[in-house]
Amino acid sequence: MTIESVVVGSIGIWLIYLAVTAENFEILPLLGVLIFVALGSAGLYAAAAGFRRGKYFGRAPALLANLIAIGVSKYQFGAGLYIVAVPLLLISLVTAVMAIRAIPE
Repeated sequence: MTIESVVVGSIGIWLIYLAVTAENFEILPLLGVLIFVALGSAGLYAAAAGFRRGKYFGRAPALLANLIAIGVSKYQFGAGLYIVAVPLLLISLVTAVMAIRAIPE
């Protein structure tokens, strides 16, 4: 999930760049991207840190985030963006299975 956290942060930085360099600059979409990046990346990182320490408070949010990512990959496949869809699907499936199998003792 640390990898996913970095990916979300990277996508957010790219979206911020696109918002700033666009012909029509508006602050509200930029704020939405900033909130998305901050909450999404921080949430995934916190869940990953919890897993590393043997805590399982991040299990449900991690599973939900990855199920959403699997749904997003379906739309990427539909748009023909296989270079994005395949890695997203693989990472999401592996992480979702790992989150399900991480059962506290």
